[in-house]
Amino acid sequence: MKDINTFISESLQQRIKNHSLRTLKPENSLIDFCSNDYLGFSRSEELKMLFDDELKNYPEYRLGSGGSRLLAGNHSFTESLENQIAIFHDSESALIYNSGFDANIGLFASLPQRGDTIISDEYIHASIIDGIRLSHASRYIFRHNDLSSLEQKLKLAKGKIFIVVESAYSMDGDEAPLKEITKLAKQYNAALIVDEAHAVGIFGESGRGMVHELGLCEEVFARIITFGKALGTHGAAILGSSQLRSYLINFSRAFIYTTAAPFLNHLAVKSAYLYFKSRDHQTDIHQRIKLFKQSIKSGTKLLDSRSAIQIIVIPGNDKAREAARLIQQGGFDVRAILSPSVAAGSERLRICLHNHNLTTEIKNLCELLNRIL
Repeated sequence: MKDINTFISESLQQRIKNHSLRTLKPENSLIDFCSNDYLGFSRSEELKMLFDDELKNYPEYRLGSGGSRLLAGNHSFTESLENQIAIFHDSESALIYNSGFDANIGLFASLPQRGDTIISDEYIHASIIDGIRLSHASRYIFRHNDLSSLEQKLKLAKGKIFIVVESAYSMDGDEAPLKEITKLAKQYNAALIVDEAHAVGIFGESGRGMVHELGLCEEVFARIITFGKALGTHGAAILGSSQLRSYLINFSRAFIYTTAAPFLNHLAVKSAYLYFKSRDHQTDIHQRIKLFKQSIKSGTKLLDSRSAIQIIVIPGNDKAREAARLIQQGGFDVRAILSPSVAAGSERLRICLHNHNLTTEIKNLCELLNRIL
């Protein structure tokens, strides 16, 4: 039997052989076209000033939370923030988690039970997949955004039924047909759960998300929103009924058995929401999305997306990696997404647009793309 070190070494060597070894890279001086900071909040001087002003109201704050929220880590400020978040997103309640990964693990590992059925889109986020694996429910996967495939799986479902989709998908930038999925959910008495990580800040009034934009807040059983993308901070929340919130507080191990995030983190989230509401941030990002799409030459394998995520498919790890290298040499931080993160043959450049990207930067990036692709 192989020892553990041999196993680790052979696993890494296989990644090297497949040209798919992941490594960490420090910050760089390239122009950002890869982060999820779509609205530029994480680098906003206005938001920093707003945070500093808010902090003056809490001179006795602590650096740490003191424990899990069921012990010493719960504070009236946090519960007030959850209430504000719920009101903003037109939800009955909100429960904050330390990350989007924690929220998805916490929800899916605790809610579906043995004998239930979870039906998820094939492109669903890895954290949801991991959460589903921790449940005892049966799982079906339907073809991406394929309503016929979804209904076929619904006809096979037993017990309580959960349909799981993302409103905007992180690796394609496209959208789920939420209105049609909502109708199917109602028809088959299924609970629809929508991950809005890449939609909050981009879609809906004042960035409330795609579910809100489509007027489906009362039709969707639960939403997962994250603070680490358009909000420029860190953490996540599950939106849903007050009863769901109480259930998660009692049964979600990812919530129960973790130290709560510190006050400063929650204050940053509150400040980001205040900044959300202070002015229109969405017009700028959608103008940049439009400019990018108009500036890419025809014939390029640019996937259809109205989100801040723009995808150019370049099949093959080597070809996608080489394209990214040339773009980075040109001064732009664009990353290749390689298999196995995406299916072999669909390797790509994942280009994220931001409000901090100047129009000249977007045009220059597109000129370079048009030359090398």
